[in-house]
Amino acid sequence: MFKTVLFPIDQSRESREAVDTVANVVKTYQSKLIILSVVESPQETPPTSAAERTMTSPDAIAELLADAKALFREQGIEAEIVEREGKPAFIICDVADELNADLIIMGCRGLGLTDEGVAESVTNRVINLSPCPVLIVP
Repeated sequence: MFKTVLFPIDQSRESREAVDTVANVVKTYQSKLIILSVVESPQETPPTSAAERTMTSPDAIAELLADAKALFREQGIEAEIVEREGKPAFIICDVADELNADLIIMGCRGLGLTDEGVAESVTNRVINLSPCPVLIVP
């Protein structure tokens, strides 16, 4: 059913909390796991928080992906890693389409619960643009 699972990650707690769900789905369906992280394109305004600066650093992204791959390897799951640059929601959907992903699993920060968050939520944009089903882990 889910031959290829795409797991977009960042430095958030929600990404870490989604790991168990991803591992369960991948093991249950004997899926191929692809871990994706997006280096955000430089913005007109410089990043203000440490998390924003981290997601614009290619070295930090490479380390994040290597750590995630090792975490899944400990659970007996071999994963492929993909790193791209751009706007996260669009890149996630593009990669899902390119790799013929059957499912995207991602954490949700809950930003879409406010009027301001709906327009800015990566999760909301992925749900609306995705070429395949999206499983959101709260």
